[in-house]
Amino acid sequence: MSETTNPADWIDGGMTPPRRLSADTNAALAYLADTLGHVVYTRWTLAAIKGRCASLADTKVAHPAVMRQLLDHAVVIEYWDRGRVRTAAMDDAPTPEAVLQRVLHTHRRRFKVSPEAGLPAATGEPIRDTTALVTVPQPLIAWLARAGRFANVVSATNTLGVGDDAQAVALFLRDRASRSPHTLRAYRTELRRLVTWCEAQQLGPLSDLTRHDLLAYRQALRKPSHDAVDENSRTVAEATQARALAVVASLFRYWAETGYLTANPAAGLVRGGRSRTSFAPQRMLPSALLAACDAWVAEAFNDDDALVVARRRAIWALYRYAGVRLVELVWSDDAQLPKLDVDRINDIECWTLHVLGKGRKTRAVPLPGLCVPILRTYRQLRGLPPQPSLYEHAALIHGLKGGSLHNSGLYDEVKAIFIATADRIEKADHAGAARLRSASPHWLRHGYARQLVVDHQVPLPVAQALLGHASVQTTAGYAKTDLSQLRAFVDQTFSDR
Repeated sequence: MSETTNPADWIDGGMTPPRRLSADTNAALAYLADTLGHVVYTRWTLAAIKGRCASLADTKVAHPAVMRQLLDHAVVIEYWDRGRVRTAAMDDAPTPEAVLQRVLHTHRRRFKVSPEAGLPAATGEPIRDTTALVTVPQPLIAWLARAGRFANVVSATNTLGVGDDAQAVALFLRDRASRSPHTLRAYRTELRRLVTWCEAQQLGPLSDLTRHDLLAYRQALRKPSHDAVDENSRTVAEATQARALAVVASLFRYWAETGYLTANPAAGLVRGGRSRTSFAPQRMLPSALLAACDAWVAEAFNDDDALVVARRRAIWALYRYAGVRLVELVWSDDAQLPKLDVDRINDIECWTLHVLGKGRKTRAVPLPGLCVPILRTYRQLRGLPPQPSLYEHAALIHGLKGGSLHNSGLYDEVKAIFIATADRIEKADHAGAARLRSASPHWLRHGYARQLVVDHQVPLPVAQALLGHASVQTTAGYAKTDLSQLRAFVDQTFSDR
């Protein structure tokens, strides 16, 4: 964390134009509380808290922790720490400067020290990001650090503003794959495969490849040469072929759309969507096992911290009833997502989850009413208002050590529920327990989709929008049913005849 203590050295890059913080610590703290939508640092006395509320009863309801502390101390500090509001006597609380530094560090993607941000106060012009190369494996950088004949290096239409394939690949990985470690790993693997093939054919760089070259690569994936010595000499599975070509097509489309290439030689490289039409998810849990997990989550856990339990229930509810991908619950500071908002329709509170999906596309997922009390309880235990405000900028799921809970933490929480439920039903249902132990959070997404498409026959375009699928063919894959389900549909259709 930066050692800078002058708030005026920090710039809020989330504002348009970027805004420099006040040099006064108290003013800077007030600005953060207003822009982030939660308590940052508040100094309470009995007189001050009485002035905020109409009655003593209202004061106890609105600020119970503060009121308890004020019974024994003249001054109480309420401050934000590691994703939740804490209270302490003034002598025991951290200094305003310390709290300010912690909050700025937690939101370091938004707030930056002026020399590092590249946002001079006079112009607001950003500098080119040179850190993106960290997403490219080091062995590939030297091979990629050049530009081919189709690279649009010096033209004003090159909106990437880079001069070689290495930097262009880095920006592609950052924009299209950086939110999911699994996607990033898969993209890197396919880029290595393409580069290995180019080296064997004495072709390259990537921005020099023609359509003929890419068609030859597609043919090599389908029918590898027996005398080749590289990794492409092995038979490549059909699913791997589809993934390899999809990554290549995505790379060149991204380069063409951003102006780095003068043309897209991979246009039409992937046709027909054969992998999508054959998609039929099998990894999902039957309703009985899901009900067993629901029952375990709903129980009280007297041995655990109340906030930890509430967080676990909130995580389970969002994956179970919103069908989101694992990474979509990880806080993105630049996009300020995921987040919740609340509308009133016919005097009923309607909660909606907004997430950042694949390709950085946002989508809104309405939440069923049973999620609302779970999320309210979790928010209150964190020290947040029960209902999210329009300007709130707090991580949806907090980490116990500060900031947002990341992929691995979210995965572990859901996996712990599967394992605990498996231990409970082991004697009564050995096969079900084994299936739970092999399950992952993504199985809940498959189950959500299957419930929409098969159990309730939601129209495919509607289900596609809720799931964030790029193609309706992927959504249609969940409609594939076994013979017993087909028989039930036929019986229901012709039962009156």
